[in-house]
Amino acid sequence: MTDAPQIDAQKLFTGTVEPEGADRLDEARLAAWMEANVEGFRGPLKLTKFKGGQSNPTYRIDAASGSYVLRRKPFGQLLPSAHAVDREYRVQAGLYKTGFPVSRQYGLCTDDSVVGSWFYIMGLVDGRTIWDGSMPGAQPAERRATYEAMIDTLAALHSVDLAAAGLEEFGKPGNYFGRQVDRWTKQYRLSETERMEPMERLIEWLPATLPEQDRTSVVHGDYRIDNMIFAHDRPEVLAVLDWELSTLGDPLADFTYVAMAWVTDNGGRSGVADVDRKALGIPELDEVVARYCAATGRESIPDLNWYFAYNFFRLAGIMQGIKKRVIDGTASSAHARDMSDRVTPLADRAWDFALKAGAR
Repeated sequence: MTDAPQIDAQKLFTGTVEPEGADRLDEARLAAWMEANVEGFRGPLKLTKFKGGQSNPTYRIDAASGSYVLRRKPFGQLLPSAHAVDREYRVQAGLYKTGFPVSRQYGLCTDDSVVGSWFYIMGLVDGRTIWDGSMPGAQPAERRATYEAMIDTLAALHSVDLAAAGLEEFGKPGNYFGRQVDRWTKQYRLSETERMEPMERLIEWLPATLPEQDRTSVVHGDYRIDNMIFAHDRPEVLAVLDWELSTLGDPLADFTYVAMAWVTDNGGRSGVADVDRKALGIPELDEVVARYCAATGRESIPDLNWYFAYNFFRLAGIMQGIKKRVIDGTASSAHARDMSDRVTPLADRAWDFALKAGAR
């Protein structure tokens, strides 16, 4: 079964376009704010918008003092707790202090009068994004080293000293999956457009079968190969991106989410279920499990089926939010409409894994 249509993610998401309509920002106001709040900033500035960005719209700023990235909340009516750019800024600023690979954070603006919504400014990291998990054109050794770097970086995130990063209060430490199931159930209900039986069954089954949490760390919430910037000439992670869903929680949430690549068909994206992993040099899931466990001092990982069910359920909830925004006319990306069509297939996959985990 194919999990997503074949798309050229690099064409869809790489590069920038001129902001149009509601995506235009007041460059004069922004430049004045940056002069007052961003260390070393010198204008004038040129503003373009990164492609994609159906979640928090993201812009490139080129100025005399260098290049920056602006992330802002979408305009219009938003779901509670969604698009929290202040949390994105806080977690990256804290992790940057510890040496974890994130972009340097320059400033957070909570004054809507500057560009129309909250936003933050960070440095632009010079590197490459790997949109396709099969890494076309790479050598097998490079692919393996890249995947190992991705897992090692995740293990490093889950080993960050919370006190050193100033993130002890970044989230509640316990019952992570319970809180997340509740959160995504509520988000789904707020954006529900039709009744879907798999989602109804998952909403009943997931909270009744929660796994025990034995560790707490920073959890990224959307950790996958295309949410990081790698060095141009070596398999090194220079920056992990898109911290919108981050909090304190169970590190297995991140690990089992990235592991979903091994049960998701490629379709031009991060999945590797249907590619010849041995020939390509991509490690098998059991090798990835072993590497992560060795780096984090774990003996093993519990049965993955419950976690896969949860993660597909969560993705269905996220896509349902995008679908509602498409219907309401507030989605930021032209690609958002295509993504909204994935809600039902994601819900079906979630229930398939729930059945494997013992649901009836």
